[in-house]
Amino acid sequence: MTDDQIDVLPDDLNPAGFVGAYLFPDNSRRRWPGAIYLGLAAIAALVYFVATDVAVVNTGWLVGAVVLGAVGIFSITSGWRMTVDEKQALVAAQGAVGFAVGHASAQQVWRGFRSRPTWRVLCYSAEEPPVQRGLVLVDAVDGRILEHLIEENDETE
Repeated sequence: MTDDQIDVLPDDLNPAGFVGAYLFPDNSRRRWPGAIYLGLAAIAALVYFVATDVAVVNTGWLVGAVVLGAVGIFSITSGWRMTVDEKQALVAAQGAVGFAVGHASAQQVWRGFRSRPTWRVLCYSAEEPPVQRGLVLVDAVDGRILEHLIEENDETE
């Protein structure tokens, strides 16, 4: 690496200049690449069936069309629209654990074969130090509580 090359984060990823609430990207963005894959699959299949006398066209074009089509369908069907943000997930988690929540954090994860977005919420009771803690999984598509676990907080000293 020379002196004129500098490795820096893009402005939207640099936490030092960040002000305000972070907005998690919506999973429905997966639909655009899926549509592109399906378009490429159609072109590859068209080339395979139309240009049969060209030397570079073989069954690899058809295999490529099938693979691109499968990936495109998967991308489109796993492009869930998230209707529950992390704040709503924190509220839903408080209702699921049944105690007043002090500190809490939400993490976006994906579940299942079609990568359904889910909020994983870790929350501690409001006492100081916290007496209880809970882990709640909230569906980011429809807000259902998928699972929850409540236990005594054994991290106290």
